[in-house]
Amino acid sequence: MIDLYTFFTPNGRKVSIALEEMELPYRTHLVDIGQGDQFKPEFTAINPNSKIPAIVDHDAPGGEPLSLFESGAILIYLAEKSGRFLPEEAQARAQTLQWLMFQMGGVGPMFGQMGHFVRFAPEQIPYGIERYTKESKRLMGVMNRALQGKEGLAGAYSIADMATFPWVAGTADYAPELLTGHEHVKGWLERVGSRPAVKRGMNVPAK
Repeated sequence: MIDLYTFFTPNGRKVSIALEEMELPYRTHLVDIGQGDQFKPEFTAINPNSKIPAIVDHDAPGGEPLSLFESGAILIYLAEKSGRFLPEEAQARAQTLQWLMFQMGGVGPMFGQMGHFVRFAPEQIPYGIERYTKESKRLMGVMNRALQGKEGLAGAYSIADMATFPWVAGTADYAPELLTGHEHVKGWLERVGSRPAVKRGMNVPAK
């Protein structure tokens, strides 16, 4: 059994989608980051960086429970544990990890900063809005070109798509103009979003 510590964020939903896709048994624990649960000692014992998501795998290799944080690391671990959604062949594996890191280093931080300055900043700062909106549009274009003629970012559907989908879907909800002219991203959103496991994972934790 795997314990998943999560909240209603794209980073949290990456892992719940993966757990659903890989059909790994798990229990969900809500970490209310709005109430500061991430700083409680019982959670920092699992993730000293006080961020969600985190997991504890009670059936880890070697027989001892494994605590793991950082969503990208968790996705790689789960893919290797299940033997699914991360190719074994060297070139396909490298391509998948490349697009996973693209999400970790680009899509997540830039879309997240755009969301902050557009939706949550206590004052509207034109420089911040312009900077992160422009970069988010550029990243959307990168994905659109990559998805032409492909099922997923790295070719076959993979953990790279699981990681990226919640960010793109969430951002498109409040900034649909980012999808303008990006028909391949739109098609990918529809394909991925229609997967039953993705639908279940996007509803974790249950509201």
